[in-house]
Amino acid sequence: MSVVGTSSTRGAQGHAGPGSPRCGLDDLGDLGGLGVQPDDLPDGLVVADESGHVVCFNAAAERITAVPRERALGSPLERALPLEDLEGRRWWQLTDPYGGLATRVGQPERNLLLPGGREVLVTARYVRGRPTGPVRRVVVSIRDTEARRRTERSHAELIATVAHELRSPLTSVKGFTATLLAKWERFTDEQKRLMLETVDADANRVTRLIAELLDISRIDSGRLEVRRQPVDIAAAVSRHIQAHVASGQAADRFLLRVEQPLPDLWADPDKVDQVLSNLLENAVRHGEGSVTIAIEPAAPTEPSGTSVTVSDEGPGIPEESMNRVFTRFWRGSKRGGTGLGLYIVKGIVEAHGGSITVGRAPGGGAEFRFMLPVGAPAYLTS
Repeated sequence: MSVVGTSSTRGAQGHAGPGSPRCGLDDLGDLGGLGVQPDDLPDGLVVADESGHVVCFNAAAERITAVPRERALGSPLERALPLEDLEGRRWWQLTDPYGGLATRVGQPERNLLLPGGREVLVTARYVRGRPTGPVRRVVVSIRDTEARRRTERSHAELIATVAHELRSPLTSVKGFTATLLAKWERFTDEQKRLMLETVDADANRVTRLIAELLDISRIDSGRLEVRRQPVDIAAAVSRHIQAHVASGQAADRFLLRVEQPLPDLWADPDKVDQVLSNLLENAVRHGEGSVTIAIEPAAPTEPSGTSVTVSDEGPGIPEESMNRVFTRFWRGSKRGGTGLGLYIVKGIVEAHGGSITVGRAPGGGAEFRFMLPVGAPAYLTS
């Protein structure tokens, strides 16, 4: 960002007076003729003139630094913005924007400290009237680091949780394989089978976690591909119910309701299976009583599509936890699972252009409802 012109609010000493309005640089006007004022900028903007006195100090700079604008305007830059690097060195003395090499054009973004130890991101631009000429303006951009810190904390928590989730099954795999290799002859065939089945189950757990992490990466980066095909959603739900029954669940625990006629559904069948698998497993594992799956056309107030509701009769989800259900590693109970399933479900549904909600079922348990809008592949709509 370049700033041109001379301030009409300077005093006799060549810097802004105490009564300077707005940012203190009247002839800055709208930036680049776009109708944008310095106070409209989301980041802090501080401008010093050729003598090193502050002539612009916008509202964001005032908020981030907690320095009143009236005190900053007209003050030397190093006094209005007393920055230090992370080693405690005075930043303006260290960089010397008005001296040093005449080819310098500014300072790249870096973390600096305000008085009191508050960390901010600072970028500086040196504006010269001509190449290698004297500095006419020092334009400083200040950005709060709180959002970045929250992201860094989220990433750190993700790494820590993944490490914990991987360590348990890998420890089991390592322990059983080492034992079998060292004492193979001492075990009966039944003991060997039991240990190998445990190794196989833990290897599947690791594989599933890695697959979920890849899904999260694609969702967060917007690279989750949706390959739309005709999907019979009722048949897909029936397959998942049969799989649960085959694994030992009572057939009468599941109640499937289908309201006909349903609109034609074009979706990614593998992704839809992933959504149904997570929601039904969640209802079976964490819920109680009957699991009801209702399939019906979307409500008149929604885009044309298909709605699927999965509800149980368990204790439900506490009201204070409703807004965290679709976050990473949220667990409604300690009964297994990585806590990634519902986050991935939300990402898949939204990648289809749909929506998902959670609430309390009529029977008191949890109720998840997702809606997939009608949509066909581009080659059929073009």
